[in-house]
Amino acid sequence: MERLPGFRDFYPEPVPDAKLSSAAARQYIFDRWREVARRYGFRQYDGPPLEPLELFTLKSGDEIAGQLYSFADKGGRQVALRPEMTPTLARMAAAHERNYKKPLKWYAIPQLFRYERQQKGRLREHFQLNADIIGEASHVADAELIALLIDTLRAFGLTADDFAVRLSSRNAWQSFFEKRHPAGENAYPFYQAIDKLGRASTEESAKALAALGFSLQEVNAFIQSAEPTTELEAIVKNLQARGLGDFVRIDYQIIRGLAYYTGAVFEAFDKKGEFRAIAGGGRYDNLVRLISGGKVDMPSLGFGMGDVVLLELLKARGFLPKLDEAVEAFCLIEDESLREASLDLIQHLRENGYSVEYSLTPAKSDKQFQRALELKAQFTVKLERLGNQDLIVKLKNLKTRQEKTVEPPAKIGE
Repeated sequence: MERLPGFRDFYPEPVPDAKLSSAAARQYIFDRWREVARRYGFRQYDGPPLEPLELFTLKSGDEIAGQLYSFADKGGRQVALRPEMTPTLARMAAAHERNYKKPLKWYAIPQLFRYERQQKGRLREHFQLNADIIGEASHVADAELIALLIDTLRAFGLTADDFAVRLSSRNAWQSFFEKRHPAGENAYPFYQAIDKLGRASTEESAKALAALGFSLQEVNAFIQSAEPTTELEAIVKNLQARGLGDFVRIDYQIIRGLAYYTGAVFEAFDKKGEFRAIAGGGRYDNLVRLISGGKVDMPSLGFGMGDVVLLELLKARGFLPKLDEAVEAFCLIEDESLREASLDLIQHLRENGYSVEYSLTPAKSDKQFQRALELKAQFTVKLERLGNQDLIVKLKNLKTRQEKTVEPPAKIGE
């Protein structure tokens, strides 16, 4: 029986086939995500993978249901596997906002699901770093979040030669839209047309914009001007003060397709342009109010960084380290009369933080040693009994082949 299309099995190293996914590579990514989030003072949260379908249709409209794994559960409730984490976060923050001091700086590493066409860099499930700041309206929060994004990618060895964060503003585009349309008119179809620039043909884009009262030429002229708003200037200046200015540039072609964004938006791309966006996010000041039915209103912003594109990029640029999961020691049991004492030694080493392997059943010495080499153990350790019946421990460095004798822990052999 095979796995479902668009899903992955994660195997231990060494992975049998380059097309298979590595559990060690996934953990490597998770560890760095968590470490950088910790350095920035973000606290981890999580939520259920199954949510009421309404949580997602409320934010994105009923049409999103066709992209979800949704169904009626045994209680007759319409539910869905989460396609994104932000609605869950908004629900959780609204429910207990009085119990936390603002701003909230929270992160999660959820597994997300979407029933959509598979393509390069996009599967039907993926893991994602979500980092959000809730309860802070100032542009300093935008800069803090973008700095976290930059430093997260730098933690993998990537530099300003490898990626850039393209910064834009929904406010700038809203002002542009209102040159032809009254304030309050729905600008989302216009945002969608801008979001598709570069992916749709020139003819399709020109036609879509013309239907909204704009020419492709004037839209392109606005993008090429890259004239920063006061909001974007403040964000860039903040990042420059941190020494991160080389990683960010103004690019009004970035607009983000989701309807709930309200201010600065951004995406991170590899500079060679070989992959989809590595990460993306922005400010969504109205979402908590929407999800809470108007009961709670908190400005918010966040970004998501998926594991699929990031892993492809790290492999392509040679930044994924060797992920051999070597054990520290292999205990050789060459004398079966010493098995119980050896188990005592193994337990002692493990309790003191060492990774230790051994042959579960009796085996010849050469087979045990070969297994130690296969597991890339750093040392072999074995008990020997002296003529006076005292036990000694022999420790061998498998790299240098140097061996030394050490005293066993006092309890062994008692």
